[in-house]
Amino acid sequence: MTDRVHAGPFSGLSFKLIAAIAGVILLVEIAVFFPSLANFRAGWLDDRLRVGGVAVRVFDAVPDVTDLPVEITEPLLQSAGALAIVYRREGQSDLISLDAAMMPEETHTADMRDRNPLRLIADAVDTMVSGGRTLRIVGVPPGAGDAVVEVIMPESPLRADMLFYAGNIAMLSLIIAGVTAFALYVFAERLLIGPLRRLTGAVLAFGQNPENGRLIIRPNKNRKDEIGVLEREFSQTQEELFTMLRQRRHLADLGLAVSKINHDLRNMLTSAQLLSDQVATLDDPKVQRLAPRLVNTIDKATEFAQSVLDYGRQQSRPPRPAPVDLRALGTEASVAAGLAGHPHIVFDNRVPDDLVVTVDPDHLARVFINIFKNAREALETAADTMTSPTVTFSAEPRETTLRLTLADNGPGLPPRARENLFVAFKGSARSGGTGLGLAIARELVEANGGTIALAETEKGTAFTIDLPLR
Repeated sequence: MTDRVHAGPFSGLSFKLIAAIAGVILLVEIAVFFPSLANFRAGWLDDRLRVGGVAVRVFDAVPDVTDLPVEITEPLLQSAGALAIVYRREGQSDLISLDAAMMPEETHTADMRDRNPLRLIADAVDTMVSGGRTLRIVGVPPGAGDAVVEVIMPESPLRADMLFYAGNIAMLSLIIAGVTAFALYVFAERLLIGPLRRLTGAVLAFGQNPENGRLIIRPNKNRKDEIGVLEREFSQTQEELFTMLRQRRHLADLGLAVSKINHDLRNMLTSAQLLSDQVATLDDPKVQRLAPRLVNTIDKATEFAQSVLDYGRQQSRPPRPAPVDLRALGTEASVAAGLAGHPHIVFDNRVPDDLVVTVDPDHLARVFINIFKNAREALETAADTMTSPTVTFSAEPRETTLRLTLADNGPGLPPRARENLFVAFKGSARSGGTGLGLAIARELVEANGGTIALAETEKGTAFTIDLPLR
C-alpha cells in the first residue's frame, strides 16, 4: 500500500484560505492607501491656505501692509507654520514674513489649484520620498475672492504628519485584514473546510481498511449544497465498495472450493472415460447400444470441468497492440477452429488483403477461434436439415471504427441463449455448454477498446465487433 501524505500546517487548505483572504484585503487596502494619503496631504495644505485667507482679510483691513505690527504678523505666521505669506491680487503683491527667517533660494511648488487625482497621488509619494525641502503652497483660500495666496514653509512638518498618518493606516489595515480574515475563516471552517477535512480523513482511513464498515462516513442529511451531495455520494460509494469487497472475498473462497472439487471431479471423469472406452469394446449388444451415449455424456462432463478450470486459471494481461493483417488472422483462426478445410462447411473470407488494424493479435485470434468454433458446431448439428452451410468473415471500415462481421447461415440462437449471451455459465447455446467462450471474448474485445454484439439477422447467427481505427 502506498504511503499516505498528510497536509502540513502550512500546506493545508485552512492556512491557504486565511492567507489568501488576508492578502486580498491588504491589496485592497494598498489600492486605497495612496488616494487616502493624497487626500490627507491636500487637506493639510488646504489648512495652511486657510491661514493665508485670514492674512488676506488682514491685508484688506489696513492701507499699508508694512505698517502691520509684529504682534499681529508673528502669531499669524506661527499658526500656519510659515516663513512668509504672499498675497497677490489685481497685479499687486504684498508680503509678510518672520523677522528672523531666512528666505530660501529654491522652493518646491505645491499648486493646490490643480486637483488632478493622479497629480495629487504623485505629489504625495514625492513628499514621502523626498522631504526636507521648502514648500511654496499656491492656492485660492475660501473667502479670498480672486486673490492668490502663497504660503512659504518647510516641508518637514508635512512629511512627519504624513508618516504618522501612514503608520495609522497601515496598523488599521492589518487589524481589518486580520479580523476580516479570521471571521471569514471561522465561517468557512464551519461550512467548507471542516466538512472537507472530515471527508479527507474518511477517504484516507477507508483507503487503508476498506473492509471496515465503521469507517463508512455518515452524511449530513440536512445539507443540500455541493458538500452535502458529495458526502451522500461518497457514503453510497463506500457502502457499495464495502459490499463488493465482501462479495469478492466470498466468491474467491467459493471459487477456490469449486476449483478443488472440479479438479477432483475431472480426474474421476477421466478415469470413467477410460473405463467407458473399454466397455465400448465388449461384444454385448446392449453394451454396444448404451456405450456411445455413456461415452458422449462423460465427454461432455469432462469438457465442462476442463472449461471451468481454464476460466478460473485465466489471467488477463493488458493488450499489446501491433499491426495485424486481418485476412491472414481470420484464416489462421478458422484453421485452429477446425473450420477451414472442413468437408461440409464453406469458410468465406471476404476481408481485403491490405486491411490492417492495430490490435493485440493474440486477443483477437482467441475471439475469432471461439466464434468460428461455435459456428462450426452449430452447422454440424444442423447439417442434415440445411444445404451449403457457410461461415462468412467480412470487414467494413467506418469513420472512426472498423466493423468486423462473423456470420453463419445456421439455425440461429434460441431465445434463452440471447438473453444471457455474454454472461459466464448462462449464455451457452447448446446443452452442457458453459457459456464461457463468449464471456471471455467480450472481455478481450473490450480490453482492446472495442465492442462486440449480436447482430439481428433473418437467418443464422452474426456477431459484430467494432474496433477503433486509431
